[in-house]
Amino acid sequence: MWLLRLKIALIIFAVSGASVVARLFYWQIVAAENLSALAESQHLSRIEIPAQRGRIITSDGFTLVGNEPAFLAYAYLPDLDRRPDEIASLLAPLVRPETDATASAKMVEELTELTEATLSSRLSRQDVIWVPLARKILDAVKTRVLDLKLKGLGFEPENIRFYPEASLSASLIGFVGDDVSGNPKGYFGLEGYYDLELKGRPGIVRQEKDATGKPILVGNFGGFAAKNGRDLKLYLDRAVQRLVEIELEEALTRYGAKSGEVIIMDPKSGGIIAQANLPKYDPQKFSQFDSSLYRNPSIAAAYEPGSTFKVLIMSAALDSGVVKPTTRCDMCGGPVTIGKYTIRTWNNEYFENPTMIEVIQRSNNIGMVFVGQKLGEEKLVDYLKKFGIGSPTGVDLQEESVPELRERWGDIDIATTSFGQGIAITALQMLRAVSAIANYGVLMEPHVVSEILGDTTVKISPKEVNRVISQKTAEDITAMMVNAVDSGEAQWTKLPGYKVAGKTGTAQIPVAGHYDEDKTIASFVGFAPADDPKFAMLVKLEAPTSS
Repeated sequence: MWLLRLKIALIIFAVSGASVVARLFYWQIVAAENLSALAESQHLSRIEIPAQRGRIITSDGFTLVGNEPAFLAYAYLPDLDRRPDEIASLLAPLVRPETDATASAKMVEELTELTEATLSSRLSRQDVIWVPLARKILDAVKTRVLDLKLKGLGFEPENIRFYPEASLSASLIGFVGDDVSGNPKGYFGLEGYYDLELKGRPGIVRQEKDATGKPILVGNFGGFAAKNGRDLKLYLDRAVQRLVEIELEEALTRYGAKSGEVIIMDPKSGGIIAQANLPKYDPQKFSQFDSSLYRNPSIAAAYEPGSTFKVLIMSAALDSGVVKPTTRCDMCGGPVTIGKYTIRTWNNEYFENPTMIEVIQRSNNIGMVFVGQKLGEEKLVDYLKKFGIGSPTGVDLQEESVPELRERWGDIDIATTSFGQGIAITALQMLRAVSAIANYGVLMEPHVVSEILGDTTVKISPKEVNRVISQKTAEDITAMMVNAVDSGEAQWTKLPGYKVAGKTGTAQIPVAGHYDEDKTIASFVGFAPADDPKFAMLVKLEAPTSS
């Protein structure tokens, strides 16, 4: 019996010993890294020093987007000498989110109550000794909080975006909001596309602390400095941008349009000289505006370009040799029927045997159907792809969308595409394609940023995508566009002393499988001086109520 008991005792000791060894192995080997991190967090404080976000500056060095000092308000809970709800009640009216002038008294009251509840909850926490209360506090608000003489409150410096030109270029710039962790993050436009370049790298300060969480003056101290973000220098010309926004605003009022867009590009470099959209928003107060305004419609919204598209189809036909400028349309004496559809000219006027020059001059839909049929599906689709239709432009802005080309082409699709209906593009795609004509047939990749400035300067060199048409074809279609401005439907765009190449367009707006009977998109695309283009420009007004 005693021998059995001895064996049981030995087994128990063996199992117990193995368990102890296994547990020691777990704590010292498997869980060592986690335990070490936990211990470090208990006796070391880690403070993040925010980096200053890079500036966005115009081609002449003027700051479009900079930074101004602000503060993170926080509470050191062991030092508070008043109840959390009392402190929250005093702070809420000062640190609640800002509202605009249209906010009602009830809305402000509800926002204040929500802020108060959030602050009270944070100040009541038992699992931490330090809690953030409000970010991006300006100096004037900080002073008012300090005047309350509340113990346990403190401030850490940080920066917020500052816009010297207010909402100028808002759709191009984007804005800075917070990510899911509450850290600053760029959204839309340049702020979104170049977020990594702009935000820099935050610094870290590590300080040994005692059991109450207070720093030990003779304890370990270390970390690394913050590295500020890099600046972006743009192709954008501030004076041109300002003029564009003023004129566009006047145009919306004059023609009663719902919205408007303007893009100006250097056709030889692809640099965006100006780009404006209306209505717009204030990036400083982006949360007070409808989120639909954040997207840049010039790169994110598709539309049917209408007659402006005719210059691309005519270029393709000239370049492929299926027509010449003097070729005559032998089917332009009246409407043309394709299947169950009848196509007419925009003004229901018809001319016998017009030349291709006259087809562009009069913006003749029937003449363009003639050109489309001469091209055929294979050549038409090939040239559309060369012009970049159906592909990303490569512009350095966030949220570019790419309307796809149709996969199957019927006779009616070729016909309507020839005069810019039944095909979807973005405004920037359209301008870039016409800029290829201005650039003697070479398509460029558009860019907003010319240089990234920091420890080293990175130049964004102009990038040729491909040759779309020959120089001779570009010269021929340019001459036809100049004639359209001098003698055709675009005469109103002619400027004394300037040789302008251009084309107007009026397109129907597709709605739920059909075209809106009352609303159109009016546009103009062109470049100048026509013999040595310095800029190409597209203007687009949606749903104007007068001609």
